[in-house]
Amino acid sequence: MSDATRAPSGRREELLESAYRYALRCGLADLSLRPLATAIGSSPRVLLFLFGSKDGLIRELLARARREELALLDQVRSDPEGGDPTTVVRAIWRWLVAPAHRPLLTLWLEAYARSLVDPRGPWAGFARQTVDDWLTVLAGSPDHEDTADARAERTLTLAVLRGVLLDLLATGDVDRTTAAVERHLNLVDAVVPGPAGSGPR
Repeated sequence: MSDATRAPSGRREELLESAYRYALRCGLADLSLRPLATAIGSSPRVLLFLFGSKDGLIRELLARARREELALLDQVRSDPEGGDPTTVVRAIWRWLVAPAHRPLLTLWLEAYARSLVDPRGPWAGFARQTVDDWLTVLAGSPDHEDTADARAERTLTLAVLRGVLLDLLATGDVDRTTAAVERHLNLVDAVVPGPAGSGPR
């Protein structure tokens, strides 16, 4: 049975959640089935039966991480003020700086980097999917402006968030990185007309 057609089961979902918590603690790059199985009360044989292969398990773990990311994006989109790009960015950043999310963000960074250097493995497409997900939420409302300039602005904002997030993960300096995000938003407000700003000042 292939990974794609393997039927879901309660035990499979239970082990996936346990493996996900293990991945948040230990990462995925050097994942080995034997220590993982021991840590979550299973065996390599059971994991191979349920997930098809080690690569199949990694794909499931990446999908699990992405679901958590998408839950954040859906929450931002459902906010009554979520159509305002500045409000969206601030809501995203508040989530990113929360200490409880640090393990997930570290896992995300590991998977993002690995997908760039191993594009044919279980990591394939993860970085591209992440970029598309975040550009969508940065667009705000479904009827957002989709001009070349608007797409360039969203791409710039995503680049700023990604870069400052790397800094935050490396240093833990919430105050300085938050100030950098606010500086970017103030610059955008100063030059972009419409809901995100009041036009040139």
